Amino acid sequence: MSALTTERATDSASPSTAVPPAPPAPTDAPLDARTGCLSDPVAPEKDAEKDAAKDVAKLAVLRHDCAHVMAEAVQRLYPDAKLAFGPATEEGFYYDFQHPTPFTPACFAAIEAAMKEIVAANAPFRREEWSREQAHEHFLAQGEPLKAEHVLSIPEEETLTVYRQGEWLDLCRGPHGASTKEVGTAFKLLSVSEALWKGGEPKLQRLRGTCWRTPAELNAYLERMERAKRSDHRRLGRGLYHFQEEAAGSVFWHEKGFALYRTCERYIRARLSQEGYREVRTPQLIDRSLWEQSGHWQKFRDHMYTIAEQDETAEGGTRVFALKPMNCPGHVQIFKQDVVSYRELPMRLAEFGQVHRNEPSGALHGLMRARAFTQDDGHIFCREDQIVEETRRFCVLLQSIYKDFGFTEISVKFSDRPRERAGEEALWDKAEAALRNASKAAGLETELNAGEGAFYGPKLEFVLRDGLGRDWQCGTWQVDFVLPRRLQAHYIDERGERQHPVLLHRAILGSLERFLGILMEHTGGALPLWLAPVQVVVATITNKSDPYAEQCAREFEAAGLRVALDCRAEKIGYKVREHSAHKVPVIAVVGEKEREDENVALRRLGKTDDLSGVMPLSQAVSVLRAEGGLPSSCLRPSSGSAL
Repeated sequence: MSALTTERATDSASPSTAVPPAPPAPTDAPLDARTGCLSDPVAPEKDAEKDAAKDVAKLAVLRHDCAHVMAEAVQRLYPDAKLAFGPATEEGFYYDFQHPTPFTPACFAAIEAAMKEIVAANAPFRREEWSREQAHEHFLAQGEPLKAEHVLSIPEEETLTVYRQGEWLDLCRGPHGASTKEVGTAFKLLSVSEALWKGGEPKLQRLRGTCWRTPAELNAYLERMERAKRSDHRRLGRGLYHFQEEAAGSVFWHEKGFALYRTCERYIRARLSQEGYREVRTPQLIDRSLWEQSGHWQKFRDHMYTIAEQDETAEGGTRVFALKPMNCPGHVQIFKQDVVSYRELPMRLAEFGQVHRNEPSGALHGLMRARAFTQDDGHIFCREDQIVEETRRFCVLLQSIYKDFGFTEISVKFSDRPRERAGEEALWDKAEAALRNASKAAGLETELNAGEGAFYGPKLEFVLRDGLGRDWQCGTWQVDFVLPRRLQAHYIDERGERQHPVLLHRAILGSLERFLGILMEHTGGALPLWLAPVQVVVATITNKSDPYAEQCAREFEAAGLRVALDCRAEKIGYKVREHSAHKVPVIAVVGEKEREDENVALRRLGKTDDLSGVMPLSQAVSVLRAEGGLPSSCLRPSSGSAL
């Protein structure tokens, strides 16, 4: 697995502000104060890596500049618009505003024109350090309640800064360029959507745009976005699934779409069975007390759906349950039901667990971002001396699974301790050291993703690159010394003493719904034969062939294939074009000649003029049975071989 450089966002006055990480520097090598990159030359083999990091950092600064230019332009045109946050993103920038009337795409031209005026003014960016009192009073006086509120949440030890561009200013950590002129003209506003202030009220409007160094780069990006729009999984998935406001954030799976879903689940189930996982199922509703004990209540309460019931035996007369946002506390409860010997470890539990998370409505995006979804979740309870081998085995399995789905470009991020975390520092030191050692033993090249670890421990994030060149974080592997202690999980060691196990959290696809959305866009809807919702359409040339076509369909179905029959009184060319547009992998054409010879003519997707697929029906059944079943990796024992 080779590491790919990915960009991180900078954010105006946001606690998550960060520029893209630079390559590790020798202790005697100074860092550029603005970009965080090396300012002195390094070894020749590091030059490309250093230059790439600098380019990413400079582009992030350019986009951050553009976000500020857009915010000033909006306030020029709409003086009653209130500021929230405006970070750079991996492909552009956005800014959130509180505004009484909706922005629409019809507003974009005027905003872009105002932005060009601000760029042409060549106003310098000036950094100023303010006291909290000064900043709070200023933003209150300016009628900026959100900025004034945020000032009070900034830690005392952090220097509070604002950036001016002419007379306009913003609370911001920076960095910024020399002047607005550096933004140039290669920018464009793209969309407007709903957002929430820090995940809650008030509702905001998010104006999103993109910014590049040159018009040529901008045009290339817009062309890529047009290709991505044509590959949008919501468009490609018509007839497979749909979404509607009455169930916002949840998927309505249709028959064909659910066939795809079940095939994916069946495949993962087969691979996990090879690896010795025990499949379990845990409750959807769990009492608040368990979430408090695990720490999820304190950390994730705002994203949890709760149900209260009257209960005279409960404190206050009310008992509160939460729909599970994750599966790990439930798996620990299963582990605790028996006295476990060290000889029984590792114990691998897996669950296709449906979880619910209260995502902001403006963040919802089809299968990619939902409120109800299913995780291919797993938890491994093991001893400390088993971490390395379990990590190695997991990486072998993960790479093999991604290959079966057609993903070969994989990068890995090492995410260390976040600012908000559970557990003692000594446990985090131990967990991070264990994960680093295991990563090296597994032969992984990792990129540091500083401060982005999970609540309980450091993690590896596996990032896939799709057919449109986009990166998607899917798989995760987390070393957790904390949760088994909080939930009092034990095993009996070789001396007969109770010990806390290590808990390894793992997911391969992550969310099944999201992964299938990624896969639809990666393939443009042309799924491989083993996954396709309809694998074969038997299509007739004339109605005289209908009885033979029905016989063909029955034999394909008996071979375990997903089959549709098209005996409509339409020309065969029309049928072929229609089913090809729906990305059916194989069309079995039958006419009078095929009936007489007991043949079929197989037409493969994208090769509709190829007549080499004429063969006896029995041969066609055999060929498609072999191609249409689960990949051969499901049929052989796991090798456990190294990457």
